[in-house]
Amino acid sequence: MRDIVRLKTQTQVDYEAAVWTWRADSGELSQSERAQLDSWLRQDARHRRAFDELRRTWNALEQLSGRPQDEKLAALARRGHHRAARRSWRWQATAAVLVIALGTTWWLSQWPALQLVSTAVGQERHMILADGSQVTLNTNTLLAVRLTPGRRDIYLRRGEAHFAVTHDSSRPFFVHAGATVIRDVGTQFEVRLRSDQDVDVLVNEGRVEVTGTEAAPGEAGPRGGATGAHAGWVRALSAGEQLRIAGPLLQVETVSPRQIDDELAWRNGALVFQGEPLAQAIAEVGRYTRERILVTGPEVGSLRISGRFRTDDVPGFFQALQEALPVRVIRAGPGVIYIAAR
Repeated sequence: MRDIVRLKTQTQVDYEAAVWTWRADSGELSQSERAQLDSWLRQDARHRRAFDELRRTWNALEQLSGRPQDEKLAALARRGHHRAARRSWRWQATAAVLVIALGTTWWLSQWPALQLVSTAVGQERHMILADGSQVTLNTNTLLAVRLTPGRRDIYLRRGEAHFAVTHDSSRPFFVHAGATVIRDVGTQFEVRLRSDQDVDVLVNEGRVEVTGTEAAPGEAGPRGGATGAHAGWVRALSAGEQLRIAGPLLQVETVSPRQIDDELAWRNGALVFQGEPLAQAIAEVGRYTRERILVTGPEVGSLRISGRFRTDDVPGFFQALQEALPVRVIRAGPGVIYIAAR
């Protein structure tokens, strides 16, 4: 007689992943415990996915504030109150089970409010903060919100977000992105975090002040300037200006109202290209799909593309490519797409 295999529900998988995440963060696992964890991870592909995803969220909280474990548990539980991704109901259940299992529900009232908000690949989300400010998250974005009586702090850990800030001179509004801090001076602006050293800030209304927490980079572009030598550099940006920080270079550009509309079209579920190289367009479209898109050579990547495309219709984008350009779209296997010359 064959053995009967009893399949776990996803809730059970999430619960076990939550317990292992807590045990791993509590300190060094013994050799026996490590062997048990390795065995559990090999039992079911869902175990690895759930464990890795929960660890990423846990680590993001740790990087955010360096708080001890109990504070991270409270913050993780609060995350359940803000559904972001398609699977967010699972996180709500996981956080609740984790807190109940550990007997730590009292932690929820011990620390300043911390909200962790995220979007999945291909998803956008709009939310209104308790102070009335509005935040729109682009695809694959992770941020944390901490509102206290004296200030408002947003920590952008991944992706891109647009902010429409409610003015309150007694509670300054800060966005922390990599090695950069953006202070609102009554405005609407967008921040895109490419890496800790690569940040874009676009102001579409009002003014902001951008401060670097590391040595000032060299300045290029229309404003010119020399390389700074100390931390705490500050740049003021007004509506219609964009600051690009790329490694050692800092550049301030003036952008037209049309360019701003194109840059912010993602808030309406669209991507707009105005003659950009195909390689650059593919990099943008790739943010909205888990499929890996590869351009076969520089002659294909240098082709220019224009048009408006829906962020939730990547297949439609591929179809338009084949109709407008001398290229063909080849699916080489699960999750891999090549753009080749026709």
